[in-house]
Amino acid sequence: MNGRAELMSASTARKSLVRATEDGERRWFFGGGLHIWKAAADDTEGAFLLFEDRVAHGKVTPLHLHPDSDETMIVLQGEILMHLDGAEHTVRAGGIASAPRGIPHAFKVSGADGARLLCLHTPGCCQAFYWDASEPARSDDSRGIDAGPVDMGRVQASAKKNGGIEILGPPPFSQVAQG
Repeated sequence: MNGRAELMSASTARKSLVRATEDGERRWFFGGGLHIWKAAADDTEGAFLLFEDRVAHGKVTPLHLHPDSDETMIVLQGEILMHLDGAEHTVRAGGIASAPRGIPHAFKVSGADGARLLCLHTPGCCQAFYWDASEPARSDDSRGIDAGPVDMGRVQASAKKNGGIEILGPPPFSQVAQG
């Protein structure tokens, strides 16, 4: 095969994907918040996993790392406090925070009205963790983002069963969010 034919073959191997704002499977994450799956690992042949995370003020994650994927958080609305490289960074709408694989991190939603984030994992190898640590939400579910189920025991069980994440300890923030 010549170089052009190889390039065309590689570039057309994966199916195209287009999803509108509210499109994508909706799942209540047991760590808090509503995930709207924009691109599952199956959609991208494992290249990446992308979901929107709609989270309430005060939601906090434990200190954790992803051993086999980089995690990038893109803040669409609101504000988060990201613990990364041993420091706390405020990330507002339009900003990003990226944790390379193996780097401990955590985040807390500091925006008064919650936050909307895009969460990108490259590659998309931790999908099983998120899937097993969540349950389907109906598209017409009118509950607020703070009304979904929270069960950190199920999050920890999914981490042990599926990998993709290692939970290292409690949230590392210097101040506890006020609700």
